[in-house]
Amino acid sequence: MVNVELKGLVRVFADGTSVGPIDLLVKDGELITLLGPSGAGKTTALRMIAGFIEADKGSILFNSKDVISLPARKRSVGMVFQSVALFPNMSVYQNIAFGPDMAEWPHERTVRRVEELAGLLGIQHLLDRKIDEISGGEAQRVALARALAKEPALLLLDEPLSALDPQLRERLQTEIRSIQKRVGITTIYVTHSQDEAFAISDRVAIIKDGRVVQVGIPEEIYDRPATEFVAKFLGSGNVLEGVVKETKDGKSFIDINGIVLDGREDLTVGETLRLSIKPEDITISSDMDSDSAKGRVISIIPQVGSFKITLDFQGAHVVALSQDEALVKKLREDENQTVSFSFRSEDAVILKD
Repeated sequence: MVNVELKGLVRVFADGTSVGPIDLLVKDGELITLLGPSGAGKTTALRMIAGFIEADKGSILFNSKDVISLPARKRSVGMVFQSVALFPNMSVYQNIAFGPDMAEWPHERTVRRVEELAGLLGIQHLLDRKIDEISGGEAQRVALARALAKEPALLLLDEPLSALDPQLRERLQTEIRSIQKRVGITTIYVTHSQDEAFAISDRVAIIKDGRVVQVGIPEEIYDRPATEFVAKFLGSGNVLEGVVKETKDGKSFIDINGIVLDGREDLTVGETLRLSIKPEDITISSDMDSDSAKGRVISIIPQVGSFKITLDFQGAHVVALSQDEALVKKLREDENQTVSFSFRSEDAVILKD
Protein backbone atom coordinates (compact mmCIF):
# COMPACT_ATOMS: atom_id res chain seq x y z
CA MET A 1 0.00 0.00 0.00
CA VAL A 2 1.31 3.47 0.85
CA ASN A 3 2.47 5.72 3.65
CA VAL A 4 1.52 9.37 3.29
CA GLU A 5 3.45 12.37 4.57
CA LEU A 6 2.24 15.96 4.48
CA LYS A 7 4.99 18.57 4.79
CA GLY A 8 4.09 22.23 5.21
CA LEU A 9 0.87 21.80 3.24
CA VAL A 10 -0.91 25.14 2.74
CA ARG A 11 -3.96 26.37 0.86
CA VAL A 12 -4.81 30.10 0.80
CA PHE A 13 -8.28 31.12 -0.35
CA ALA A 14 -9.34 34.28 -2.18
CA ASP A 15 -10.89 35.79 0.97
CA GLY A 16 -7.54 35.53 2.78
CA THR A 17 -8.42 32.52 4.94
CA SER A 18 -6.02 29.61 4.82
CA VAL A 19 -5.51 26.01 5.84
CA GLY A 20 -2.09 24.94 7.07
CA PRO A 21 0.74 24.56 7.29
CA ILE A 22 -0.08 20.90 7.95
CA ASP A 23 2.57 18.35 8.85
CA LEU A 24 1.38 14.78 9.30
CA LEU A 25 2.64 11.24 8.76
CA VAL A 26 0.15 8.47 7.99
CA LYS A 27 1.66 5.02 8.24
CA ASP A 28 1.18 2.23 5.72
CA GLY A 29 -2.06 0.36 6.49
CA GLU A 30 -3.08 2.80 9.22
CA LEU A 31 -6.50 4.40 9.70
CA ILE A 32 -6.01 7.95 10.95
CA THR A 33 -8.84 10.39 11.56
CA LEU A 34 -8.76 14.16 11.11
CA LEU A 35 -10.99 15.36 13.95
CA GLY A 36 -12.06 18.91 14.58
CA PRO A 37 -14.97 21.37 14.55
CA SER A 38 -16.72 22.53 11.38
CA GLY A 39 -14.55 24.95 9.42
CA ALA A 40 -11.28 23.66 10.88
CA GLY A 41 -9.93 22.68 7.45
CA LYS A 42 -10.36 18.91 7.60
CA THR A 43 -12.13 18.50 4.25
CA THR A 44 -9.79 20.97 2.53
CA ALA A 45 -6.81 18.92 3.70
CA LEU A 46 -8.45 15.74 2.44
CA ARG A 47 -9.20 17.27 -0.95
CA MET A 48 -5.63 18.50 -1.29
CA ILE A 49 -4.41 14.96 -0.67
CA ALA A 50 -6.86 13.66 -3.28
CA GLY A 51 -5.83 16.30 -5.81
CA PHE A 52 -9.26 17.96 -6.01
CA ILE A 53 -7.90 21.20 -4.51
CA GLU A 54 -4.52 22.62 -5.49
CA ALA A 55 -2.11 23.32 -2.63
CA ASP A 56 -0.24 26.63 -2.62
CA LYS A 57 2.75 25.35 -0.66
CA GLY A 58 4.20 22.16 0.72
CA SER A 59 4.54 18.53 -0.28
CA ILE A 60 2.33 15.45 -0.38
CA LEU A 61 4.51 12.36 -0.31
CA PHE A 62 3.27 8.88 -1.20
CA ASN A 63 6.03 6.44 -0.24
CA SER A 64 8.50 9.37 -0.27
CA LYS A 65 7.44 10.46 -3.79
CA ASP A 66 5.94 13.95 -4.07
CA VAL A 67 2.59 13.71 -5.89
CA ILE A 68 1.54 17.33 -5.43
CA SER A 69 1.83 18.04 -9.17
CA LEU A 70 -0.04 14.90 -10.22
CA PRO A 71 -3.72 15.19 -11.22
CA ALA A 72 -6.26 13.39 -9.05
CA ARG A 73 -6.75 10.54 -11.52
CA LYS A 74 -3.09 9.56 -11.25
CA ARG A 75 -2.81 9.48 -7.44
CA SER A 76 -4.36 6.03 -6.88
CA VAL A 77 -6.85 7.40 -4.37
CA GLY A 78 -10.39 6.24 -3.64
CA MET A 79 -12.75 8.70 -1.95
CA VAL A 80 -16.12 8.47 -0.22
CA PHE A 81 -17.97 11.76 0.21
CA GLN A 82 -20.48 12.98 2.79
CA SER A 83 -23.14 12.82 0.08
CA VAL A 84 -22.61 9.42 -1.52
CA ALA A 85 -22.74 10.93 -5.06
CA LEU A 86 -23.77 7.65 -6.68
CA PHE A 87 -25.08 7.62 -10.24
CA PRO A 88 -28.89 7.36 -9.88
CA ASN A 89 -29.42 6.15 -13.46
CA MET A 90 -27.15 3.13 -12.90
CA SER A 91 -27.57 -0.07 -10.95
CA VAL A 92 -25.50 -0.90 -7.89
CA TYR A 93 -23.33 -3.16 -10.03
CA GLN A 94 -22.75 -0.41 -12.60
CA ASN A 95 -21.83 2.11 -9.91
CA ILE A 96 -19.19 -0.20 -8.43
CA ALA A 97 -17.88 -1.17 -11.87
CA PHE A 98 -17.69 2.42 -13.13
CA GLY A 99 -14.04 3.02 -12.19
CA PRO A 100 -12.70 -0.26 -13.58
CA ASP A 101 -14.75 0.23 -16.76
CA MET A 102 -13.32 3.74 -17.24
CA ALA A 103 -9.85 2.27 -16.74
CA GLU A 104 -10.70 -0.34 -19.42
CA TRP A 105 -10.17 -3.34 -17.21
CA PRO A 106 -10.94 -6.70 -18.83
CA HIS A 107 -14.61 -7.56 -18.25
CA GLU A 108 -13.82 -10.72 -16.31
CA ARG A 109 -11.53 -8.84 -13.93
CA THR A 110 -14.18 -6.18 -13.32
CA VAL A 111 -16.84 -8.80 -12.59
CA ARG A 112 -14.54 -10.56 -10.12
CA ARG A 113 -13.72 -7.30 -8.37
CA VAL A 114 -17.37 -6.22 -8.09
CA GLU A 115 -18.40 -9.61 -6.73
CA GLU A 116 -15.48 -9.63 -4.29
CA LEU A 117 -16.38 -6.22 -2.88
CA ALA A 118 -20.10 -6.99 -2.82
CA GLY A 119 -19.34 -10.08 -0.76
CA LEU A 120 -17.03 -8.16 1.56
CA LEU A 121 -19.67 -5.47 2.16
CA GLY A 122 -22.70 -7.75 2.23
CA ILE A 123 -24.46 -6.17 -0.75
CA GLN A 124 -24.52 -9.11 -3.20
CA HIS A 125 -28.33 -9.08 -3.19
CA LEU A 126 -28.39 -5.41 -4.24
CA LEU A 127 -26.27 -5.58 -7.41
CA ASP A 128 -29.25 -5.41 -9.80
CA ARG A 129 -31.10 -2.67 -7.95
CA LYS A 130 -31.22 1.03 -8.85
CA ILE A 131 -29.76 3.51 -6.38
CA ASP A 132 -33.20 4.91 -5.45
CA GLU A 133 -34.25 1.39 -4.43
CA ILE A 134 -31.70 1.03 -1.61
CA SER A 135 -31.43 2.56 1.90
CA GLY A 136 -28.98 5.19 3.11
CA GLY A 137 -26.80 2.63 4.86
CA GLU A 138 -26.77 0.41 1.77
CA ALA A 139 -25.84 3.43 -0.36
CA GLN A 140 -22.83 4.10 1.86
CA ARG A 141 -21.69 0.50 1.40
CA VAL A 142 -22.03 0.91 -2.36
CA ALA A 143 -20.04 4.16 -2.23
CA LEU A 144 -17.30 2.41 -0.25
CA ALA A 145 -17.23 -0.47 -2.74
CA ARG A 146 -16.98 2.00 -5.63
CA ALA A 147 -14.08 3.80 -3.91
CA LEU A 148 -12.25 0.48 -3.45
CA ALA A 149 -13.05 -0.93 -6.89
CA LYS A 150 -9.86 0.17 -8.67
CA GLU A 151 -7.68 -1.14 -5.83
CA PRO A 152 -6.40 2.29 -4.75
CA ALA A 153 -3.33 2.70 -2.58
CA LEU A 154 -5.12 5.24 -0.34
CA LEU A 155 -8.72 5.55 0.86
CA LEU A 156 -10.16 8.93 1.89
CA LEU A 157 -13.50 9.23 3.69
CA ASP A 158 -15.11 12.65 4.23
CA GLU A 159 -17.83 12.56 6.93
CA PRO A 160 -19.28 9.43 5.29
CA LEU A 161 -21.76 8.63 8.08
CA SER A 162 -22.97 12.09 9.15
CA ALA A 163 -26.33 11.84 7.35
CA LEU A 164 -27.27 8.50 8.95
CA ASP A 165 -29.23 7.84 12.13
CA PRO A 166 -27.17 7.08 15.29
CA GLN A 167 -27.77 3.33 15.42
CA LEU A 168 -26.91 2.80 11.75
CA ARG A 169 -23.91 5.12 12.08
CA GLU A 170 -22.57 3.07 14.99
CA ARG A 171 -22.99 -0.19 13.07
CA LEU A 172 -21.28 1.15 9.95
CA GLN A 173 -18.37 2.48 12.04
CA THR A 174 -17.66 -1.08 13.10
CA GLU A 175 -18.01 -2.35 9.52
CA ILE A 176 -15.71 0.31 8.06
CA ARG A 177 -13.06 -0.48 10.66
CA SER A 178 -13.32 -4.21 9.98
CA ILE A 179 -13.20 -3.80 6.19
CA GLN A 180 -10.25 -1.40 6.35
CA LYS A 181 -8.25 -3.90 8.37
CA ARG A 182 -9.19 -6.81 6.13
CA VAL A 183 -8.23 -4.91 2.98
CA GLY A 184 -5.16 -3.41 4.66
CA ILE A 185 -5.53 -0.07 2.91
CA THR A 186 -4.06 3.16 4.27
CA THR A 187 -7.04 5.34 5.21
CA ILE A 188 -7.63 8.97 6.19
CA TYR A 189 -11.05 9.62 7.71
CA VAL A 190 -12.63 13.02 8.39
CA THR A 191 -15.24 13.65 11.09
CA HIS A 192 -16.30 16.20 13.69
CA SER A 193 -17.55 13.42 16.01
CA GLN A 194 -15.24 12.36 18.84
CA ASP A 195 -17.16 9.11 19.35
CA GLU A 196 -16.81 8.21 15.68
CA ALA A 197 -13.11 9.07 15.57
CA PHE A 198 -12.31 7.11 18.73
CA ALA A 199 -14.34 4.10 17.57
CA ILE A 200 -12.51 3.48 14.30
CA SER A 201 -9.05 5.05 14.45
CA ASP A 202 -5.55 3.74 15.00
CA ARG A 203 -4.59 7.36 15.64
CA VAL A 204 -6.40 10.70 15.70
CA ALA A 205 -5.11 14.07 14.49
CA ILE A 206 -6.89 17.02 16.11
CA ILE A 207 -7.31 19.95 13.71
CA LYS A 208 -7.82 23.57 14.79
CA ASP A 209 -7.78 26.60 12.48
CA GLY A 210 -6.24 24.57 9.67
CA ARG A 211 -3.40 23.10 11.72
CA VAL A 212 -2.71 19.82 13.49
CA VAL A 213 -2.51 20.55 17.23
CA GLN A 214 -2.17 16.99 18.58
CA VAL A 215 -1.75 13.48 17.18
CA GLY A 216 -1.98 10.23 19.10
CA ILE A 217 -3.93 7.09 19.83
CA PRO A 218 -7.46 7.84 21.14
CA GLU A 219 -6.66 6.92 24.76
CA GLU A 220 -3.57 9.14 24.78
CA ILE A 221 -5.40 12.17 23.44
CA TYR A 222 -8.31 11.73 25.82
CA ASP A 223 -6.14 11.13 28.88
CA ARG A 224 -3.41 13.67 28.09
CA PRO A 225 -4.79 16.58 26.02
CA ALA A 226 -1.98 18.86 24.91
CA THR A 227 -3.92 22.13 24.86
CA GLU A 228 -6.99 23.75 26.36
CA PHE A 229 -8.71 23.54 22.96
CA VAL A 230 -8.21 19.76 22.80
CA ALA A 231 -9.39 19.26 26.38
CA LYS A 232 -12.56 21.28 25.86
CA PHE A 233 -13.30 19.99 22.35
CA LEU A 234 -13.12 16.39 23.50
CA GLY A 235 -14.97 17.09 26.72
CA SER A 236 -12.20 15.16 28.42
CA GLY A 237 -11.08 17.84 30.80
CA ASN A 238 -12.19 20.54 33.20
CA VAL A 239 -9.78 23.42 32.63
CA LEU A 240 -8.73 25.26 35.79
CA GLU A 241 -6.10 27.93 36.35
CA GLY A 242 -3.41 27.63 38.99
CA VAL A 243 -0.30 29.43 40.21
CA VAL A 244 2.99 27.86 41.28
CA LYS A 245 3.27 28.89 44.92
CA GLU A 246 6.55 27.29 45.97
CA THR A 247 9.15 24.69 45.16
CA LYS A 248 10.62 22.37 47.76
CA ASP A 249 13.04 19.48 47.45
CA GLY A 250 12.83 19.64 43.65
CA LYS A 251 9.02 19.58 43.61
CA SER A 252 6.60 22.36 42.78
CA PHE A 253 3.26 23.10 44.44
CA ILE A 254 0.39 24.55 42.43
CA ASP A 255 -2.48 26.46 44.04
CA ILE A 256 -5.85 26.30 42.20
CA ASN A 257 -8.09 28.61 44.23
CA GLY A 258 -7.17 26.79 47.42
CA ILE A 259 -6.60 23.33 45.93
CA VAL A 260 -2.90 22.52 46.26
CA LEU A 261 -1.30 20.02 43.89
CA ASP A 262 2.12 18.63 44.58
CA GLY A 263 4.74 16.54 42.86
CA ARG A 264 5.36 18.71 39.78
CA GLU A 265 8.87 19.40 38.52
CA ASP A 266 10.61 22.07 36.44
CA LEU A 267 8.12 24.84 37.24
CA THR A 268 8.82 28.44 38.30
CA VAL A 269 7.37 30.12 41.39
CA GLY A 270 4.73 32.65 40.31
CA GLU A 271 4.11 30.88 36.99
CA THR A 272 0.44 30.72 35.96
CA LEU A 273 -0.71 27.40 34.51
CA ARG A 274 -3.85 25.90 33.09
CA LEU A 275 -4.63 22.31 33.98
CA SER A 276 -7.09 19.72 32.69
CA ILE A 277 -8.83 17.14 34.91
CA LYS A 278 -11.12 14.49 33.42
CA PRO A 279 -14.69 14.39 34.80
CA GLU A 280 -14.31 10.74 35.82
CA ASP A 281 -11.25 11.65 37.92
CA ILE A 282 -13.24 14.02 40.14
CA THR A 283 -14.86 12.62 43.28
CA ILE A 284 -17.90 14.37 44.77
CA SER A 285 -19.05 14.05 48.36
CA SER A 286 -21.96 15.58 50.23
CA ASP A 287 -19.80 15.54 53.38
CA MET A 288 -18.22 18.97 53.78
CA ASP A 289 -14.62 17.84 54.18
CA SER A 290 -12.63 20.88 55.28
CA ASP A 291 -9.60 19.79 53.24
CA SER A 292 -11.53 19.48 49.97
CA ALA A 293 -12.64 22.11 47.49
CA LYS A 294 -16.26 23.26 47.59
CA GLY A 295 -18.64 23.73 44.70
CA ARG A 296 -22.34 24.49 44.26
CA VAL A 297 -24.38 21.97 42.26
CA ILE A 298 -25.68 23.57 39.06
CA SER A 299 -27.10 20.57 37.23
CA ILE A 300 -27.38 16.79 37.28
CA ILE A 301 -27.86 15.03 33.94
CA PRO A 302 -28.37 11.25 33.64
CA GLN A 303 -26.10 9.51 31.13
CA VAL A 304 -25.60 5.88 30.17
CA GLY A 305 -24.05 4.28 33.24
CA SER A 306 -23.41 7.52 35.14
CA PHE A 307 -24.60 11.00 36.09
CA LYS A 308 -23.00 14.20 34.80
CA ILE A 309 -22.81 16.64 37.70
CA THR A 310 -21.82 20.26 37.05
CA LEU A 311 -20.53 22.43 39.89
CA ASP A 312 -19.86 26.13 40.22
CA PHE A 313 -16.35 26.44 41.68
CA GLN A 314 -15.59 30.10 42.34
CA GLY A 315 -17.03 31.11 38.98
CA ALA A 316 -15.59 28.20 37.01
CA HIS A 317 -17.59 25.16 35.94
CA VAL A 318 -16.36 21.77 37.12
CA VAL A 319 -17.93 18.66 35.61
CA ALA A 320 -17.79 15.29 37.36
CA LEU A 321 -19.13 11.85 36.46
CA SER A 322 -20.61 9.77 39.25
CA GLN A 323 -22.20 6.33 39.41
CA ASP A 324 -23.38 6.87 43.00
CA GLU A 325 -27.18 6.82 42.74
CA ALA A 326 -27.61 7.42 46.47
CA LEU A 327 -25.47 10.56 46.25
CA VAL A 328 -27.41 11.83 43.25
CA LYS A 329 -30.73 11.23 45.01
CA LYS A 330 -29.48 13.19 48.02
CA LEU A 331 -28.27 16.06 45.84
CA ARG A 332 -31.60 16.24 44.00
CA GLU A 333 -33.44 16.69 47.32
CA ASP A 334 -31.62 19.97 47.92
CA GLU A 335 -31.08 22.01 44.76
CA ASN A 336 -28.08 24.35 44.67
CA GLN A 337 -26.45 22.31 47.42
CA THR A 338 -22.77 22.92 48.12
CA VAL A 339 -20.62 19.78 48.04
CA SER A 340 -16.98 18.78 48.42
CA PHE A 341 -14.93 17.57 45.50
CA SER A 342 -11.39 16.34 45.06
CA PHE A 343 -8.99 14.77 42.59
CA ARG A 344 -5.49 13.33 42.67
CA SER A 345 -2.53 15.50 41.73
CA GLU A 346 -1.36 12.98 39.13
CA ASP A 347 -4.71 13.22 37.31
CA ALA A 348 -4.25 16.94 36.54
CA VAL A 349 -2.61 17.49 33.15
CA ILE A 350 -0.66 20.72 32.60
CA LEU A 351 -1.69 22.21 29.24
CA LYS A 352 0.87 23.62 26.83
CA ASP A 353 -1.09 26.77 26.12
